[in-house]
Amino acid sequence: MRNFTFFLVAVATMAGLVSLISPAPGHADGQPAPPFVTEIPRGYRDWRWISSAHEEGNLHSLGAILGNDLAINAYREGKLPFPDGAIIAALHYRHVPSEENNKVFGQAQSFVPGSATNIQFMVKDSTKYAAIGGWGFGHFGTDGKPGDAAFMSSCFPCHEKAKGTDIVFTHYAP
Repeated sequence: MRNFTFFLVAVATMAGLVSLISPAPGHADGQPAPPFVTEIPRGYRDWRWISSAHEEGNLHSLGAILGNDLAINAYREGKLPFPDGAIIAALHYRHVPSEENNKVFGQAQSFVPGSATNIQFMVKDSTKYAAIGGWGFGHFGTDGKPGDAAFMSSCFPCHEKAKGTDIVFTHYAP
C-alpha cells in the first residue's frame, strides 16, 4: 500500500511539473492562443453555399458565404446557438461590370466578382472564444496573412449587436 501511495504522489508531482513546462494548448511557445482565428480552415472552398452578400459604400463588394457541414445543418434545422465546430466563411471580391453581359443586355446592369479582397471566417468554439460570444473571427488578406490583433478587435463589438442570431449576420438562403 505504501508503494502504491508513493506511486500516486510521484505521478501527481510529475503531472504538475509537466503542466509548468508544457506550452499552452494551441500555442507552441506557451503564450495563450490569440482570441481570433490565425489559420485558414482547410477545405473551405468545398463547403456549401449559405448565401451571397452585396456591400456598397466604400466596399463595392460581392461575397459568397459558405459553411462547413455543421454550419449548414444548423442553418437548415434552425438551431441556435450554432454547435461548436461550425465554421462560416465569407469570400469577398470587388464587384465589376461585366462588359460581356452588358453587351447582351444593351445596358450596364450586370456585375460580377472582380479581384479578391479578403476571406473572413467565424469559428464556433464556445469554450475557447467564450469571452467573444463563442465565436473566433478571422480575416485574411489576398496574401493569406491574418489580420493583426488590433484589426481583429473590431469584429466582436460589431457582431455582438446581432444577439438574436448567435451574433451571425448572414441568414440562410434556401
